[in-house]
Order: sequence, then C-alpha cells, then structure tokens
Amino acid sequence: MIKNKTLFIIALIALVNMLGYGIIIPLLYSYSKKFGLSDFQNGLLFAIFSVCQFFATPVIGRLSDKYGRRPLLIISILGTAASFFMMAFAQSWIFLFLSRALDGLTAGNIPVAFAVISDSTKPEDRAKAFGYISSAFNFGFVFGPAIGALTVGWNPAAPFIIAGLITIIAALLTIFYLPETNAHRGEIKTGKMFDFKGMWHALFHSEVGVTFAISLIFFLSFACALIYGFQPFIINVLGLSTSQNAYLFTLFGTIGLISQTFLVARFSKRLGLKKAFRQSLLFTALAFLIMFMSRSLPIFILGCILLALANSVVQTLFPTILSMEADAKSQGSIMGLNASYQSIGMIVGPIMGGAIASLSIPAPFLAGTILVLICFVLSRRVLRPGLKQESTF
Repeated sequence: MIKNKTLFIIALIALVNMLGYGIIIPLLYSYSKKFGLSDFQNGLLFAIFSVCQFFATPVIGRLSDKYGRRPLLIISILGTAASFFMMAFAQSWIFLFLSRALDGLTAGNIPVAFAVISDSTKPEDRAKAFGYISSAFNFGFVFGPAIGALTVGWNPAAPFIIAGLITIIAALLTIFYLPETNAHRGEIKTGKMFDFKGMWHALFHSEVGVTFAISLIFFLSFACALIYGFQPFIINVLGLSTSQNAYLFTLFGTIGLISQTFLVARFSKRLGLKKAFRQSLLFTALAFLIMFMSRSLPIFILGCILLALANSVVQTLFPTILSMEADAKSQGSIMGLNASYQSIGMIVGPIMGGAIASLSIPAPFLAGTILVLICFVLSRRVLRPGLKQESTF
C-alpha cells in the first residue's frame, strides 16, 4: 500500500482544495452579480476556468514528469490561492475573469496529485488509494458550502479570503511534508507540451484511447445533466428553493463520501475493476433516467442517491484504470491529458445542456442518459489483456 505519510499529505491537499472550491462554487454566481454581469456573461465566467484548464493541464502533467511532482504541485496550489484572493479583492468584473483564468491555468494540482498516487502504489492498491483521495474531495465538498454559507454574512468577500487561506495551508503542507515521488524524472520522451493532433491521436492509442474517449463523453454528460440541467429542473419543475438545492448538494457529497470511503475498494475488489466500472456506468445512466422521469421530490432524491453512489465509483476508477493502462514514465502526462478531455466535456456540456433545456427543461437528463450508455458500450474495451504498453506520452 502507498506510504501512509504520502497518502495522508495528498489526502489533506485534496481536502483543502475541495474545501476552497466548495466555499466559492455556491456563491460565485451571486457574487458576480454585484459587478453587473448578465446571465450570458456569467456563463462565460464559469467557462473560462475550464478553457484555461484544458490548455494548462497537459503542460503541467508533462512538466511534472520531467521536473518532479512536488514543484509543480506547489506552483499550481499557490496559483489557486492567488486566484481566490484576486476574486475577494476584485474591483471590477475584469478581475473576476482574470482570477478564474489564473485558477484554470494553474489547475494541474489534481492530476499531479493522482500521478503521485500512481508513482507510490502497486497496481492492486490503486483503487483503494484513489478512493481515499476521492473521499477527501467529497469531505471538502460537504463542508465547504457550509463554511461559505456561514461566512458570507460577514462580508461578501469573506468566503473567498477563507478559501485562499485554506489553499495556502495546502501549499505549506506540500512544501514541508510531501516527498518527491517521481523516480523517472527526465526520462520521458521530448515532445510538444500541447498538441491538438496528439490529443486526437491519443483517442486511438492502443492502451488508453478508449478510456480517454469514455472520460470525455462521461464528463460531457455530467456537465450537461448536472452542471446546467440540475438547477433549472429543481427550481422550475420541482419548485425547490435555493436552500433546499444546497441540501441536495450536501446529500450528494455525503453519500459520495461514504461510498468512496467504505464501498469503492470493496466493490471493485469483489467484481474486478472492469466489471465494477461498467456496472457503475450503467447505474449512472439509470440514475439520470430516473431524474428525467421524476416529477416528485422523493423520486428525484432516489435518482440523486443512486447517482452519488455510482458516480463515486466511476470517478474513482477513471484514474485507477488509466494508471494501469499507461507506463510508469508517463503517469503525469496521462493524468494531465485526461484532465484536458474532461475539461472539453465541462466546456461543451453546459452549452449543450442549455440548448437542450430551451426545448425541454428535463431533457438534459435524458441526454446524459444516452451519453453514459455510449460510455457503457465503449467500456467493454478498457483494460484489454495482452496489449503492449507504449511510451508515447
């Protein structure tokens, strides 16, 4: 199993990162309104993070393969902290956009943290290790919104200052306690830091291409159905309030936390990685379908619970499967490239969800169902035995 110290530090980094995001995500929309942004401009504000992240994460992943995980983690975490402080003390809407762009450009800390796990674990232990990290994410997402709700009354900028201070703690933990785990620094082949043609060809890579494609489509469905579709549905169809919406997010995070702490490792060990991954995709599709068909709160909550359980398995097993399909020298590059595919989904998904919802408010959930079923069909080709690993990243 991964060294306890390294796992503990990475879990703390993940926890404080998600605490920061959990604090600001529920408040960003209303905070930006005081700067006079329209709904369309607000959508651009949310999108700019994913656009910048899309370009930055492969570069950060490649640099972590070349120079080590620790220095790139420190730089990316400090960038996130700076973005929170910039938002807290913003004097105009321009600073809001600059802060979200800076956060996106330095948002490589999560794939690099995943690469630390890959560096430090045996293949059979990675699902459990990634499960711990995902649990830390969910723990932060459960308590982050509560911190934001309690502090926003002091001053509208207070939650953003607190998020920045919490992120500084993550940087200090990395500086003083995290050892370097990359034993293959400098051994990766020289190539372009970012390559659209290479990204396209990576989708056809014999080992990881199918998993990349599933990751792209899955996050497209997730962004379409949840990032955009969730709030219009609960407000306009179910008639819930903003506070009730927050309760649902807390419920989602709490179930995900319990699942990733106690269930994911057991589930994947009992069924095997591939079967656990495929069944979780199928249950995710079923959850979206239940949410699409629901017209009462109890049925919708049932769909949310099923989604939280299934999603916790899927998102934990994505990096686990990729780490086993890639060679040891390319873990950072692989995790960074995967984050870019996920960013594409997070950019396109809300736009697609908005277009679909203009025709029918529940329809983004149906679109999510169809997209996840495509992932389920493709998942037959992950972790195929007998393929020779290629050091092409």
